[in-house]
Amino acid sequence: MTEANARPETRAETQRLDRWLWFARFFKSRTLAASVVSAGKVRVNAERVSKPSHLVRPGDILTFPAAKQVRVIKIVDIGTRRGPAPEAQALYEDQAPPQPRKTFDKEPKTAEREAGAGRPTKRERRQTTAFKDGFE
Repeated sequence: MTEANARPETRAETQRLDRWLWFARFFKSRTLAASVVSAGKVRVNAERVSKPSHLVRPGDILTFPAAKQVRVIKIVDIGTRRGPAPEAQALYEDQAPPQPRKTFDKEPKTAEREAGAGRPTKRERRQTTAFKDGFE
Protein backbone atom coordinates (compact mmCIF):
# COMPACT_ATOMS: atom_id res chain seq x y z
CA MET A 1 0.00 0.00 0.00
CA THR A 2 1.43 3.40 -0.93
CA GLU A 3 1.41 6.54 1.20
CA ALA A 4 -1.31 8.11 -0.97
CA ASN A 5 -3.59 5.09 -0.45
CA ALA A 6 -2.96 4.92 3.29
CA ARG A 7 -6.01 5.59 5.37
CA PRO A 8 -5.71 8.89 7.25
CA GLU A 9 -5.88 8.62 11.03
CA THR A 10 -9.21 9.55 12.49
CA ARG A 11 -9.78 11.38 15.75
CA ALA A 12 -11.09 8.15 17.33
CA GLU A 13 -7.69 6.43 16.84
CA THR A 14 -5.56 9.21 18.33
CA GLN A 15 -5.71 11.54 21.31
CA ARG A 16 -3.71 14.42 22.77
CA LEU A 17 -0.98 13.22 25.11
CA ASP A 18 -1.93 15.48 28.03
CA ARG A 19 -5.56 14.46 27.75
CA TRP A 20 -4.73 10.74 27.66
CA LEU A 21 -2.46 11.03 30.74
CA TRP A 22 -5.30 12.78 32.56
CA PHE A 23 -7.91 10.21 31.43
CA ALA A 24 -5.63 7.38 32.62
CA ARG A 25 -5.38 9.10 36.03
CA PHE A 26 -1.62 9.54 36.11
CA PHE A 27 -2.10 13.23 36.93
CA LYS A 28 -4.79 14.94 38.99
CA SER A 29 -5.40 17.66 36.42
CA ARG A 30 -4.90 18.11 32.72
CA THR A 31 -2.84 21.22 33.45
CA LEU A 32 -0.42 19.16 35.54
CA ALA A 33 -0.12 16.61 32.73
CA ALA A 34 0.51 19.38 30.20
CA SER A 35 3.19 20.97 32.39
CA VAL A 36 5.09 17.67 32.73
CA VAL A 37 4.93 17.16 28.96
CA SER A 38 5.99 20.78 28.28
CA ALA A 39 8.98 20.32 30.59
CA GLY A 40 10.17 17.54 28.26
CA LYS A 41 9.87 14.80 30.87
CA VAL A 42 7.72 12.48 28.75
CA ARG A 43 8.96 10.14 26.04
CA VAL A 44 6.73 8.54 23.42
CA ASN A 45 8.31 5.51 21.77
CA ALA A 46 11.73 6.55 23.18
CA GLU A 47 11.52 10.06 21.69
CA ARG A 48 11.29 13.10 23.95
CA VAL A 49 8.05 15.04 23.48
CA SER A 50 7.61 18.65 24.59
CA LYS A 51 4.17 19.47 23.20
CA PRO A 52 1.03 18.48 25.12
CA SER A 53 -0.84 18.33 21.81
CA HIS A 54 1.31 15.41 20.57
CA LEU A 55 -1.05 12.68 19.34
CA VAL A 56 -0.79 9.21 20.85
CA ARG A 57 -2.41 6.00 19.66
CA PRO A 58 -2.82 2.45 20.96
CA GLY A 59 0.50 0.60 20.92
CA ASP A 60 2.62 3.65 21.85
CA ILE A 61 5.03 3.27 24.77
CA LEU A 62 5.17 6.19 27.24
CA THR A 63 7.97 6.80 29.72
CA PHE A 64 7.52 9.52 32.34
CA PRO A 65 8.14 10.27 36.03
CA ALA A 66 5.19 9.88 38.39
CA ALA A 67 5.08 9.54 42.18
CA LYS A 68 8.85 9.17 42.76
CA GLN A 69 9.30 6.46 40.13
CA VAL A 70 9.65 6.23 36.37
CA ARG A 71 6.58 4.72 34.72
CA VAL A 72 6.77 2.75 31.48
CA ILE A 73 3.29 2.39 30.01
CA LYS A 74 1.91 0.81 26.85
CA ILE A 75 -1.28 2.45 25.59
CA VAL A 76 -3.98 -0.17 25.02
CA ASP A 77 -6.98 2.05 24.32
CA ILE A 78 -7.94 5.69 23.86
CA GLY A 79 -10.15 7.03 26.62
CA THR A 80 -13.47 8.75 26.11
CA ARG A 81 -13.74 10.25 29.60
CA ARG A 82 -11.97 10.50 32.95
CA GLY A 83 -13.82 7.70 34.64
CA PRO A 84 -13.27 5.63 37.77
CA ALA A 85 -9.93 3.94 38.48
CA PRO A 86 -10.81 0.50 37.02
CA GLU A 87 -11.88 2.16 33.77
CA ALA A 88 -8.66 4.18 33.69
CA GLN A 89 -6.49 1.10 34.34
CA ALA A 90 -8.04 -0.59 31.31
CA LEU A 91 -6.46 2.10 29.08
CA TYR A 92 -2.86 0.91 29.61
CA GLU A 93 -0.49 -1.94 30.47
CA ASP A 94 2.28 -1.25 32.96
CA GLN A 95 5.60 -2.36 31.42
CA ALA A 96 7.86 -1.41 34.35
CA PRO A 97 8.75 -4.11 36.85
CA PRO A 98 6.91 -3.78 40.16
CA GLN A 99 8.78 -1.86 42.84
CA PRO A 100 9.73 -3.95 45.88
CA ARG A 101 7.84 -3.06 49.03
CA LYS A 102 9.76 -1.77 52.00
CA THR A 103 10.15 -4.38 54.68
CA PHE A 104 10.89 -3.54 58.27
CA ASP A 105 13.24 -5.93 60.07
CA LYS A 106 12.46 -4.70 63.55
CA GLU A 107 9.44 -3.46 65.40
CA PRO A 108 8.76 0.26 65.29
CA LYS A 109 10.13 2.15 68.26
CA THR A 110 7.76 3.01 71.05
CA ALA A 111 7.94 6.38 72.71
CA GLU A 112 11.14 6.26 74.72
CA ARG A 113 12.95 9.02 76.52
CA GLU A 114 15.63 9.30 79.11
CA ALA A 115 14.62 9.88 82.70
CA GLY A 116 14.15 13.55 83.46
CA ALA A 117 14.08 14.59 79.81
CA GLY A 118 11.03 16.25 78.31
CA ARG A 119 7.58 16.53 79.75
CA PRO A 120 6.93 14.45 82.89
CA THR A 121 4.58 11.51 82.75
CA LYS A 122 1.50 11.27 84.95
CA ARG A 123 3.35 8.97 87.35
CA GLU A 124 6.28 11.37 87.59
CA ARG A 125 3.90 14.29 88.27
CA ARG A 126 2.28 12.36 91.11
CA GLN A 127 5.68 11.57 92.59
CA THR A 128 6.69 15.25 92.36
CA THR A 129 3.44 16.37 94.01
CA ALA A 130 3.88 13.81 96.81
CA PHE A 131 7.48 14.94 97.30
CA LYS A 132 6.47 18.63 97.48
CA ASP A 133 3.59 17.87 99.90
CA GLY A 134 6.07 16.16 102.22
CA PHE A 135 7.93 19.47 102.78
CA GLU A 136 4.88 21.49 103.79
